[in-house]
Amino acid sequence: MLMRNAPFLAAILAGLILAGRLTAQTVVPAPPDLPVEPAPPKMQLWEALVLGVVEGVTEYLPISSTGHLIVTQRLLGISVETPEAKDAADAFAICIQAGAILAVLGLYFPSVRRMMLGLLGRDPEGLRLAIALVTAFLPALVFGLLLNKAIKAVLFGMWPVIFAWIVGGIVILAVARKPKPSAEGQGGLPVPDLRQALLIGCFQCVAMWPGTSRSLMAIVGGIVVGMGMRRAVEFSFLLGVITLGAATVKDGLEFGPLMLETYGLPALVTGAIAAFASAVLAVRWLVGYLNQHGLQIFGWYRIVAGLLAGAWLLR
Repeated sequence: MLMRNAPFLAAILAGLILAGRLTAQTVVPAPPDLPVEPAPPKMQLWEALVLGVVEGVTEYLPISSTGHLIVTQRLLGISVETPEAKDAADAFAICIQAGAILAVLGLYFPSVRRMMLGLLGRDPEGLRLAIALVTAFLPALVFGLLLNKAIKAVLFGMWPVIFAWIVGGIVILAVARKPKPSAEGQGGLPVPDLRQALLIGCFQCVAMWPGTSRSLMAIVGGIVVGMGMRRAVEFSFLLGVITLGAATVKDGLEFGPLMLETYGLPALVTGAIAAFASAVLAVRWLVGYLNQHGLQIFGWYRIVAGLLAGAWLLR
């Protein structure tokens, strides 16, 4: 359903961007004889809405939410020219992930509940899943603490995203050629062993390069260690709750005041709500689609998107 409605959704987003642009051009100039104080670069609510929808739709699809947000910020004309503006924009893109996190917590609450019961000693399989998720998160925790500032300084730009889109698309097409494993049962939790979980976590670390896609690398890691598509996707979603949650808390504590001063609380709330609603739709659609059709369409999408974005930059 989401794929059939993609042109309609794209038209809505394009309309929002155009309407916002036209609205922004209707500002009445100040009288020439009065000094004009530079206005703080507050974000318009329509801009926050667009960014929230982009975040929610792309966060769990294997096409990279960070890459799409960087490109969308560029299209919207959101300033990242100064270090402070870039820190605020990057923090906003990360903090609205809270909406997408809540979407998965709601959709997969039975699994979350079983993990909570497992921690209380009442569900052994839930405990195994919780331990596997923490194990898979550890590589991102270590490398994130070591490399986060360098990655933001060097790789949060258009060309690194374009490169990652194209390479990631090629990886998807290569993985899609791998024979499908035997049919899995529909019950139970997606629980890899600790070695498999650690390897999935190492795959996820590759997604620290913007444009790669955290969900893509976690799904590919799950398939490589022998998990079926459905279980790999579910494990990727649940791992995202921990990984994205940690990133959101870290950036919120470090850059929250700057972000709120730059864009305002209403923009943050609008973006998070839009991310929540769009993530619910995207996750529901993705699970069914991947079970039926696999990853190939996302590989071609990434390659085409990368080529178009590169051509746009070189125009």
